[in-house]
Amino acid sequence: MLKINRLKVLVILALPATALICFSQLHTCESPRKEEPAQTHILILSSWRSGSSFVGQIFSQHPDVFYLMEPAWHVWVTMHQSSAKALQMAVRDLVRSVFKCDMSVFDAYMSEQRNQRALFQWEASRALCSPPACHLFQRSDIISKQACKTLCGKYPFRKVAQACKTYSHVVLKEVRLFNLKALNSLFADPSLNLKIIHLVRDPRAVFRSREHTAGDLAQDSGIVVGHRSELRKTEPYAVMREICKSHLEMYTQGSCALPSHLQGRYLLVRYEDIVRDPLALVVQLYRFAGLHLIPRLQSWVHNITHGHGLGTEAFDVGSRDAVNVSQAWRKTLPYPKVAKLQEACEDAMGVLGYRLVRSEAEQTNMSLSLLHPQKSLAQPGKGSPPASGSWSFQKQDLPCQARTT
Repeated sequence: MLKINRLKVLVILALPATALICFSQLHTCESPRKEEPAQTHILILSSWRSGSSFVGQIFSQHPDVFYLMEPAWHVWVTMHQSSAKALQMAVRDLVRSVFKCDMSVFDAYMSEQRNQRALFQWEASRALCSPPACHLFQRSDIISKQACKTLCGKYPFRKVAQACKTYSHVVLKEVRLFNLKALNSLFADPSLNLKIIHLVRDPRAVFRSREHTAGDLAQDSGIVVGHRSELRKTEPYAVMREICKSHLEMYTQGSCALPSHLQGRYLLVRYEDIVRDPLALVVQLYRFAGLHLIPRLQSWVHNITHGHGLGTEAFDVGSRDAVNVSQAWRKTLPYPKVAKLQEACEDAMGVLGYRLVRSEAEQTNMSLSLLHPQKSLAQPGKGSPPASGSWSFQKQDLPCQARTT
């Protein structure tokens, strides 16, 4: 009897401690846990005529990727009287919604009666040409823009959101964002797993390509410089000055301004490095995004970068000699224009690894590399002054570095 009473006392004394432990464990278990986003979100930021359509297709053709090309075109074409700075928040909000597969954001920019064709360059998205958006191709197919445009354009617009939700990666390519600070709220959004691929290209090559497509880019150019009439005569250089300035600012913000828990979310890539060693760079781009290179894509990348000639269509991605395309400006752009452009973009060119030419002879000497070694990009401001032809920061000496391929 005594043993039973002692047992009861021990049980009674143990109850409060047990309750406290259970309450503590219950509180811990019921505390909200940070859930990882279901999808990975990749934003390719670049400027016009910088090879961004090609990089976009590297991702678009992957069977795990839902891709859209420049959805912010709809913002700019609707509010074309405004400036790039004034439109930045509208572009950001559209990008956020598309990343979340909420395509109702386009209601403000399109008519209610619409199909997939209402999206700018929709045919550049393999995801909109395969199930569930279009059932005439398989997800694993390499699908050309022409085939997609011919067969899949009449599917209803609601298919866009349906398709978006079925992929592990959502990738957007944009040329209408000029500042990473505008994306702070997207980085802070726990429902997004945002990574930035910042693609740059030699401004001299960009300038030459823009000359050939000036009419197509006229409206965008006006928005970039804020429709300032006093810049009309020098607009090509004024636009390039703004583009180079934005690249430099985004590099600084991506390498210095991101908090520690967001390190590794920004990747700087030069177009020239991609075309010199396409497969190696694609593997690294995919690794950054959390994707794997499959054999079918490996063959596609090789074929599209080892073709002949300089390409036929300005805004299409077709087979061409990619290395020669990247160097074509050296034979066709008059040196006085080169010198004037270098003056406008000198700081950005120095930081991003593009060597200035000081004469027509240097420009046309194809044995002289104008691209500083990639490894030097990761160590700004360190060591003794570089020898001629090696890496130089010129007027800029950044205190921290971006992650580079």
